[in-house]
This record gives sequence, C-alpha cells and structure tokens, in this order.
Amino acid sequence: MAKANLIVLYVADPLASVEFYRKLLGREPVVTFPTFSSFELQNGFVLGLWAKAGVQPQPVGEGSRAELAFMVEGEDAVRAHYDEWRAMGLPIAQELTKMDFGPTFVALDPDGHRLRVCLFDE
Repeated sequence: MAKANLIVLYVADPLASVEFYRKLLGREPVVTFPTFSSFELQNGFVLGLWAKAGVQPQPVGEGSRAELAFMVEGEDAVRAHYDEWRAMGLPIAQELTKMDFGPTFVALDPDGHRLRVCLFDE
C-alpha cells in the first residue's frame, strides 16, 4: 500500500519560499533545486515547494484552498507560536481564538497558503 507522506505547495518563487520555511521550521531543506525544494518533517513526512509555473497540469485557484496544520501540545504552545510568528512578521489571517477543538490561529506564507496552529489531541 502506498504511504501518504508528502504535501506539495505550489509557490511563485521556490527559493524565497525555502528561506521562509527555513526560518519557520528551524531546519534546512533536504532537496533544493531552482523549481523544487523539500523539507523533511517528523516521522518521514515531507513538505515540498514547487514552482507554480512549472507544474503540469497547471493548478487552478489560489493557495488558500488548503491548510498546513502545525499541531502542538498545550495552550501555552499555541500562544507561543502565535507570538513568535507575529514577531516574524507573518500575516495573520485568523487571530488567536478559541474554537470547538481548542485555541488556534492561522497565518499565511508568502503565497497565501494557510498555516494553522492548533492543539495536538492524542
């Protein structure tokens, strides 16, 4: 059976996105090319950044059709990420708020992809 372990974001400028995610994730990419780069995350999960202009077939719509969620343990961790990302200058699409599943907020990457931080629930 195939293992889903990669999410690809279509981006305007992969090298600029690499710089953004390098700072956000606090790690180096494992692959870097002019049109594609990737970061290995936990448990073999991979985040790919692919130049929108070279994707075939061409993507339709804007980047806000999906979210990349960062699940953390504890409400204090959600608040800490919120404060850190605001200090980094990330645009905040949803201010820190309490929802049915707990505290959360949404920031945006340079291409408008939604980056949600929320509680990890075992």
